[in-house]
Amino acid sequence: MNDESEGALHHIELWVPDLQRATSEWGWILSTLGYKTYQTWPHGISWMRGSTYIVLEESPDLSGRHHHRTAPGLNHLAFNAGSRLRVDALAVDSAEYGWAPLFPEKYPHAGGPDHYAAYLTNSDGFEIELVATH
Repeated sequence: MNDESEGALHHIELWVPDLQRATSEWGWILSTLGYKTYQTWPHGISWMRGSTYIVLEESPDLSGRHHHRTAPGLNHLAFNAGSRLRVDALAVDSAEYGWAPLFPEKYPHAGGPDHYAAYLTNSDGFEIELVATH
């Protein structure tokens, strides 16, 4: 029997320098995209959608306090965001929750003429891409 979940993303864990701020910024976009709070503990929180979950942790083992999306490691997370109108609305609303546009001069085609997306960065330098899927 073939396991359809084999190879699917199980979870993503992001270490953040300020859990309270990260919870506000990430919590907004994740809950807006249909993720539900999954777990909480003194140094972390996670949200789940389907069988995939995303963890934020302010680990006492952090070796630094800054994330650089252009350094080796994670560049960004890309989410399916629905229609072009939905992407536009999320891009506008994002400023209220600590996110700022990347490449605003190229919006919404920073990924190319046939790719409609909002590229956003938060207070800690993490980047997300909200992709129009229809």
